[in-house]
Amino acid sequence: MIFWLTGYNEDTLQQQINSEVDLETFFNQAPHFNPNAVLIKGSICGCRVEEIEDDVLRKIRYLDKLVDELAKGKSMTTILRKK
Repeated sequence: MIFWLTGYNEDTLQQQINSEVDLETFFNQAPHFNPNAVLIKGSICGCRVEEIEDDVLRKIRYLDKLVDELAKGKSMTTILRKK
């Protein structure tokens, strides 16, 4: 899910982990943020993700929402939105 959302791959994600970057840097340096992320809708932590104005916080909540859906047993094909 992280690869799908951010465009990182195994090596570039590991580099970010090793660098201990904060979440803002992690998302700002994402190689290719998936344009289908805008299809992620719904509430997470009491907020509607599509209504969050702060770009970095919205991206964080997109990831939260994807993980939440996986934890609820949804299939990966459903979780990874496609137009």
